[in-house]
Amino acid sequence: MLIYIGSYTDDTHAEGVHLAAFDSSSGSLRHLASFDAGVNPSFLALHPNGRVLYVVNETAAHEGRATGAVGAFAIDRDAGGLTRLDVQASGGAAPCHVATDHDGRSALVANYVGGSIALLPIAADGSLVPATQVVQHTGSGADPVRQATPHPHCITVDPSNRFALVTDLGTDRVLVYRLDVASGSLHHLESAGAVLGTGAGPRHLVFHPELSLVFVANELDSTVTTLSFDGESGRLTPLRSHATLPEPWTGANYPAGLHVAPSGRTLYVSNRGHDSVAVFAIDGRTGTLTLEQVIPCGGAWPRSFTLDPTGRWLVVANQRSDSVVVFARDVGSGRLTQTSHELAVSRPACVRFGAAGSQLMP
Repeated sequence: MLIYIGSYTDDTHAEGVHLAAFDSSSGSLRHLASFDAGVNPSFLALHPNGRVLYVVNETAAHEGRATGAVGAFAIDRDAGGLTRLDVQASGGAAPCHVATDHDGRSALVANYVGGSIALLPIAADGSLVPATQVVQHTGSGADPVRQATPHPHCITVDPSNRFALVTDLGTDRVLVYRLDVASGSLHHLESAGAVLGTGAGPRHLVFHPELSLVFVANELDSTVTTLSFDGESGRLTPLRSHATLPEPWTGANYPAGLHVAPSGRTLYVSNRGHDSVAVFAIDGRTGTLTLEQVIPCGGAWPRSFTLDPTGRWLVVANQRSDSVVVFARDVGSGRLTQTSHELAVSRPACVRFGAAGSQLMP
């Protein structure tokens, strides 16, 4: 298998997207190549057909404008290499998240510093068309430093491809938009969104694969919130929140990514500061979470992580220890075990599995 790693760049290196081979039988990683994908390619998304990689450039300026950028790269079918198709303005400063709709006809971007979201249509060859809509968020939160202005951090399409959900860390809200792929537009459904706890700082969200539930990782209060989701109206209703840390630990901590196992039985959340991964069991009937394990992340500042397609491994990008670390996963219980498999990468921020490449494996 192939795995793409997005990272933060600096004056010493411009190649911020890395390609590695992943051996799903052993869990080992092997570096293959690095690519110049522009400044700070910190978040990645694959086109549903697996042939195009989308990359945000988390920067405050692009071509003289106060905006970041998002680029499209064609993926070589045999070797997994990247060839730039194009790059477009993201519609706001410091884009930190990109996703596609399930049909691969539009790219959706969250601009953290700019306080906006954008929709960019996708052409037939996978390249990006300039944004057809940019929506500016408004409001603030209780934290005078982190929540003085809106900060959209994640935009995700629901399973029906009719709604786009946005976590706004700056306003403690999850906003819901009606997604119209054909016209390239987003329509805010004001009454469908949810207000989370004061100072929660919602960062990332994920849908449960079977239940009508959404899980949200809250960066500022170290919790994960469960919300019900009405697939007809898009309405969200907060249900309950759970701490992502073991008691009695009380140090500074900032949850980042989260994933639900394909079985729907386990939820994982990364803790930056505590430097761990929290493992929650999910009740198959109610969706209630139970904290089962909190395991050290094998480095520092676990920003992003992902499950491999077999479900036997979890791969973590530890930003501040310059490492990508592999954990073995018990498919039945969901619990994690540390391994010796690790790859040195400067300031990794995002990991994404790509297609298999038969020519790359030893």
